[in-house]
Amino acid sequence: MSGDTTGNQVSQPGQPETGGATSVSHGRSFRIRGKVQGVWFRESTRQQAVRLGLVGHAKNLPDGSVEVLAMGSDSALTELAAWLHRGPPLARVEQVEEHAAEMQPMKGFQTL
Repeated sequence: MSGDTTGNQVSQPGQPETGGATSVSHGRSFRIRGKVQGVWFRESTRQQAVRLGLVGHAKNLPDGSVEVLAMGSDSALTELAAWLHRGPPLARVEQVEEHAAEMQPMKGFQTL
C-alpha cells in the first residue's frame, strides 16, 4: 500500500460475533474502484462483515465505486480489507483506498 495525495492508503489488488450491536474499537472507511457495481459486491461485503462480527454499511456511489464503512476489531477489519481486494467472483477490483474512520454508533451491517 502507498499513500495518495490526501494521505489515504491506496493499494492495488493482491496487496494486502454477529451483526448486532457490538462494542467496537476501530473504524475504517474503504473506497473500492473497478467493476464493483451490479456484481453483488455490496451484499457479498455484508455477508463477509457479518461473518467477521463487524458493523457498518456498503453503499454504491454515483461514480461507480463502492464505499464501505466498517467498525469492529482490528483483526476483523484486516480480514475484511483483504477480502475487499478480491471481492465476489464477478467483480474486478482495480483499487482500494482505505483510511481510519471516526467511530459511529451502529447496529448490524447494511447495504445502502
